[in-house]
Amino acid sequence: MTTKKAVSKKNKKQSDHAPKITAHDLAKGQREISVSEFFTKNRHLLGFDNPRKALLTTIKEGMDNSLDACEEAKILPDIKINIEQVNNAEGRFRVTIEDNGPGILKSQMPRIFGKLLYGSKFHRLKMSRGQQGIGISAAGMYGQLTTGKPVLITSKISPKKPAHHYSLVIDTQRNEPKIIKDVEVKWDTKHGTKVVIELEAKYQKGRQSVDDYIEQTAIANPHADIIYINPEGEKIRYSKTSKELPVEPKEIKPHPYGIELGILIKMLHDTKAKKLQSFLMKDFSRVSAKVAKEICKKANLYEKARPTRIAAQEADALYKAIKLTKIMNPPTDCISPIGDELIIHGLKKQINADFFVSNTRAPTVYRGNPFLVEVGLAYGGDLPEEGLIRLLRFANRVPLQYQQSACVITESVINTTWRNYGLQQSSGALPTGPVILMVHLASVWVPFTSESKESIAPYPEIEKEIKLALQECGRHLSKFIKRKKKAAEEIKKKSYIKKYIPHIGIALKEILNLNDKQERKIVNTLTDILERSRS
Repeated sequence: MTTKKAVSKKNKKQSDHAPKITAHDLAKGQREISVSEFFTKNRHLLGFDNPRKALLTTIKEGMDNSLDACEEAKILPDIKINIEQVNNAEGRFRVTIEDNGPGILKSQMPRIFGKLLYGSKFHRLKMSRGQQGIGISAAGMYGQLTTGKPVLITSKISPKKPAHHYSLVIDTQRNEPKIIKDVEVKWDTKHGTKVVIELEAKYQKGRQSVDDYIEQTAIANPHADIIYINPEGEKIRYSKTSKELPVEPKEIKPHPYGIELGILIKMLHDTKAKKLQSFLMKDFSRVSAKVAKEICKKANLYEKARPTRIAAQEADALYKAIKLTKIMNPPTDCISPIGDELIIHGLKKQINADFFVSNTRAPTVYRGNPFLVEVGLAYGGDLPEEGLIRLLRFANRVPLQYQQSACVITESVINTTWRNYGLQQSSGALPTGPVILMVHLASVWVPFTSESKESIAPYPEIEKEIKLALQECGRHLSKFIKRKKKAAEEIKKKSYIKKYIPHIGIALKEILNLNDKQERKIVNTLTDILERSRS
């Protein structure tokens, strides 16, 4: 029998003869990872966790692009969505999204749809649905991975010019588009874009479904006309209830309170300003000449110093001086709210309820980023009496379908004491009752918790504004519920009185020796008085 000592000696002898791994050997295994390769292996980060969610994410990204493009071009959106099963093959669908937007330049089409992290919205501070330049190209990549099929794009920028059609895939090793087909085609439309993606997916109805998502999008975007054909061939149209586009948000420069030291150092290095004071005034919002001089003085830096020559230690002093200086909040015309009237219009279009209320808060700031909160509430009517309320979450007019429990919106609703406003609520849970609650966050940069953009991070400033808006709607709801209860109690009391009026007539007839005609007259008079008091 081999002893432990003998085995240990044998292993040591083998390890002595094993080749040593050097730094050079390790270096040979190192290579650059493209963003496409990363998200190919981690597609759950982008919302492609499973076939059902993948279908919803693809629709979401296509609709976001269409709505943003139309609004920026000042065009009322007309969007068509068609989901069809491919050759009756279970689990494979073809998604077509078509819009009447301004179209896309031929030179830009391959990169927009065939390169991750390519877009126009990441570097600007202005409210928009898309932010990262990942969405639609990631949907195409998912389709390519699961079906091997390319993305098909047709776009037209003018009635006088032909449409361009591309068929392309993503070269994931290089994160570059690989063009399969590039042709001019006839397309009977003035301008617009059509995207076709074939993917492995699952279609289901109900909550967190494509149907539910499109309906919620129609609520938050009452200026859009949406035609939706589901895989069962049903055609649903959500007609626009507003013929006015949202107020166009304006791009702003970053606010000094919203940057970190590393970003400040980079901005100092990249600026075109020749003087430190000019840099502070031109590269940031809300920094006047007076404020810039004050910051330089507190940082003990010469206001005419060259920004590109500011050392790291001096940049640190400048960063601290910014935090110690009182600076106006950034301008808020960079965000575009839905508005109380349109929120109620949107809810009424889809929901039959007895009571509607909305509250749009004044814009405020978190980390130098302007934002505002809007809340809409529908109560009663056809809404179910039992069970938890239905919570609709939105960010920049886009419905958030997943990770509800991880979102600051849900947390704020749970932490509001709804019993004060006439609803039942268990500790640590959403309230119960016949309510649909809509909460919308509009911001130049929504602090999503992940790249899939499904929940919002719990910044205290955001949570405070949500709770204030909820409380305002709650007060109106409380008044309505109390009036309704009071009216119900009055009706109940009067029904009792009405029940005994005939008996009063009989008693008076016997006491006063009245005839039948006189008895009927008394009964009618008492009933009339009761009816008039009810109205």
